[in-house]
Amino acid sequence: MGTSLQPINLTTPGKDIESYLSSVHAIPILTKEQEQELTFKLYDDDDLDAARQLVIHHLRFVVHIARSYQGCGLPLADIIQEGNVGLMKAVDKFDPNKGVKVVSFAVHWIKAEIHEYILRNWRLVKIATTKAQRKLFFNLRSKKKSLGWLTKDEAEKIANDLNVEVKDVLHMENRLSSTDAAFDSPTSTNDDEEMMSPAQYLEDKRYDPEMMVANEEVEKVNNANLMEALKLLDGRSKDILLRRYLADKKATLHELADEYGVSAERIRQIETGALKKLKASMGEAA
Repeated sequence: MGTSLQPINLTTPGKDIESYLSSVHAIPILTKEQEQELTFKLYDDDDLDAARQLVIHHLRFVVHIARSYQGCGLPLADIIQEGNVGLMKAVDKFDPNKGVKVVSFAVHWIKAEIHEYILRNWRLVKIATTKAQRKLFFNLRSKKKSLGWLTKDEAEKIANDLNVEVKDVLHMENRLSSTDAAFDSPTSTNDDEEMMSPAQYLEDKRYDPEMMVANEEVEKVNNANLMEALKLLDGRSKDILLRRYLADKKATLHELADEYGVSAERIRQIETGALKKLKASMGEAA
């Protein structure tokens, strides 16, 4: 590549979240040229190292998205892990020929994995309503990964490890097997840190696949209607609108006035009249 990328070694977020965050933010953002070269290597040649580089250099964006879900009560490290899975899926499915950046394409995949994880675990999080209970819950959950129902000795050992009463461990274990909390359940707690329900922070429809497709279709229809409406204008009016609104370097009234040999006020009048015709035509098409 034009600028060589150095090998990067990372721990997983769960081992040391602070160290992970520092490492991720120290990774430079890819230049446009570097990203394009890597995406085409992956797309054309199935270059797995290119895929790895793309994932690593976009991890900071996963962290940024994951932080917005901290109010749900789940560990940030776990949320990041799920977001990373979404990022890997996005990189695998990315098509560089579409002309979009990896991060723009990956946002939906990252959020989708995080949302699924939150919904899977919401019942368990809601069970623990105070800071002390949530601390016990998360620790108990990790210690019970290879255990079934706790025996008396196991409960005593966990209680000793966590410096809590045995009855608290048994009570929390019982609550872990209790009924689900509602998706949109009330969120008031005795805690000084508000905890939101999934319905409150999973309502963002901007990256919903159905909404994205619908918005793309609306944009296509609007663009098609605009092109048809422009055909109804005379050559001068069309040229003025295109250069005033759609050109990369937009022309000024005075520049167009000099070119057409009329006053800037006359160009403004032509522009206003052309815009009215466009709006009327597109309104009929809609």
